[in-house]
Amino acid sequence: MTTEALAPARPDGSADDDAPVALLRRAVALRRDGDSAAGRVALRELAGLFPGWDEPSLRLAQALREDGDAAAAEAAYEAVLEINPGRPEALLGLGALYMQRGEPARAQPLLIRCCGIVPGQADVWDALGVSLLMTGEWATAETAFAEAQRLAPLEVDYALHRAEAALAAGTGEAELARAELASWQDPTNIALLCVRGLLLDRLGRRDEAADILEAAAALDPEAVAPAVLLGRVLAALSRPREAEAALARAIELDPNNPQPRNDRAVMLIRMQRYAEARRLLSELIETNGREPIVLCNLANATVALGEQSEAVRLAEEAVALAPTAVLPWRTLCNALPYRAGIGGDELLAASRECARRLPRAPVPSWTCNPAPDRRLRVGLLSGSLKTHPVGWLTVAGFEALDPAGCEIVCLVQDGADDPLARRFRALASGWHEVGGLDDPALAAFARERSIDVLIDLGGYGEAGRMSACAFRLAPVQVKWVGMQNHGTGLPEMDWFLTDRWETPTGFERFYDERLLRLPDGYVCYSPPAHAPDVAPLPASANGFVTFGCFNNLAKITPSVIATWGRILRDLPTARLVLKTHQFADPDTCDRVYAAFAEHGIEASRIELQGASGHRQFLAQYNRVDLVLDPFPYSGGLTTCEALWMGVPTLTLPGETFASRHSTSHMCNVGLADWVAADVDEYVALAALKAADLGRLAELRATLRPRMRASPLCDAPRFGRALGAALRQAWRDWCERQTVRE
Repeated sequence: MTTEALAPARPDGSADDDAPVALLRRAVALRRDGDSAAGRVALRELAGLFPGWDEPSLRLAQALREDGDAAAAEAAYEAVLEINPGRPEALLGLGALYMQRGEPARAQPLLIRCCGIVPGQADVWDALGVSLLMTGEWATAETAFAEAQRLAPLEVDYALHRAEAALAAGTGEAELARAELASWQDPTNIALLCVRGLLLDRLGRRDEAADILEAAAALDPEAVAPAVLLGRVLAALSRPREAEAALARAIELDPNNPQPRNDRAVMLIRMQRYAEARRLLSELIETNGREPIVLCNLANATVALGEQSEAVRLAEEAVALAPTAVLPWRTLCNALPYRAGIGGDELLAASRECARRLPRAPVPSWTCNPAPDRRLRVGLLSGSLKTHPVGWLTVAGFEALDPAGCEIVCLVQDGADDPLARRFRALASGWHEVGGLDDPALAAFARERSIDVLIDLGGYGEAGRMSACAFRLAPVQVKWVGMQNHGTGLPEMDWFLTDRWETPTGFERFYDERLLRLPDGYVCYSPPAHAPDVAPLPASANGFVTFGCFNNLAKITPSVIATWGRILRDLPTARLVLKTHQFADPDTCDRVYAAFAEHGIEASRIELQGASGHRQFLAQYNRVDLVLDPFPYSGGLTTCEALWMGVPTLTLPGETFASRHSTSHMCNVGLADWVAADVDEYVALAALKAADLGRLAELRATLRPRMRASPLCDAPRFGRALGAALRQAWRDWCERQTVRE
């Protein structure tokens, strides 16, 4: 575009309309009116026409930055500074681009110069503080943020940045005291209340944080920051419904702010409202671009809705956008086990890549006594020591450990007060809430408690603290249950608790950890006292066989649906009941019905049930004759519950640990003949087992007492095996210490 092209915008033909300022206004107006490309061309031409004037180049740089062309924006800012080395907007803008590119050290001289030129401009001091925070100069960053806060005492972001710097510098308690004193002097200052809420949260005092932030939100119902912070704290307190409401309010107040929309989607995922979460995240991506954290959350929602390959693709896209970040790799590790065709090598490779990106620090020398037979202090690290699959599958084993041989210390995130949580509390000599500690602090906290053997029960899951295990909490670290879908890839994880069915001979190559094989199964199931009685075989009264699967929809792949379709076509009178919380969403149900229809199975033969209370959930097994296990991620707790309700499970194991849970459980109760070698045998066995109603009825009537007597529910037997395994791991460490000496 030439300057003549701007002529139609002139109100008249006066010469003043050709003046530089008028031309600049027209170029800016082009962008304002929606013609961004034309506006950029006009600004470039103006910069060429008036090479000694810095304003066109500055406006061009700002336009290019707004349009996402960072490289061109940098060049334009540099052109401004060649003309006017002291132009504050260019110093600040170029510094921001350097930080965005991950070069904060390069930004700092520009920002320091800018602070000298405009010392009263708070946003410049804040930007300098951010750059110092990025280079680890926390105390200096706090000083810069303090100046920004002094200049703009009501600006919440500056106050929160100062709090973050204080936490990083280890002076969080002092900053909290300062903020509390300032808040007494200025009790309606929302920025100070937000700072106190943030600091209390990060210092582990979340109940107090929630109270402060609720007060801030009440004082200024139109403020976004208190609503966002309150939502996060309530989420950490396991109050997802309140958190979701607070975040929904934040979105009302600031609909263009992506952060509360992303955080609300996370809450919806925790509340198992996956379809809503996916819609919200998809809209966020459409309006704000494909940010790695949003893609990760979308992958989590997508896999939960049974679209495993798409979830893996989203996680891989996040990895490509942020290859050095931990979260995308962690998301990929959690999605891959569900995808059809996944092998042990591929899953281990992803875990290694995730582990390789975890931060680490030198581990202090251990001061514990390396006596092989002394009483051990065993630490349990988990956010699931409560009514949760981890609880149902481990608590009886821990209760059965010989107290003369070891004591239990629980390091808990999001602790609960329910029957299983109370059982864990009763068996532990120490119960410590550690959710407010970052990874290095958690590792130090565990070491201070002289833990000898640390058992991780969270893996790479949302509440898992595998990243803390990279800092080493104990001389010996063991992975067991809790997102135990395959090897961790973590060099600091010494052992992997398993059994001969989960990891047969030859499977060692799929694990970096040493395999600590128990003689029976790798878990000990605690049957619930509220389980209903086992009813007679439904097929005897119905005249047809009812298959069932009560597993999470994430486990039901297109390959599984195709295989179940084959079974239902072979048995034209059979029915299939699927029960999981995702089926509360009508659209999800329609998609599953359509998937079966592609294989010739009409909706009338499929019953989809949503969530229910646990006793009612178990009672639904009284309508099922036999369970069809999903693959490659098999049932775990659901298989134990089905067996307790008299319903056997047909399973198809693979190479991954997650694919072999049901195999372990079935073999432990003496039902190895329910384990198929391949898909064809799985289909054939389904027909064979369904045809022998007499055998199914007999098995159903005897399965609960049979299971109660089996190693799967024999807590004393399991406790002896677990104690021996932990002792083996400890003795191995002691021997290695002796060799080093």
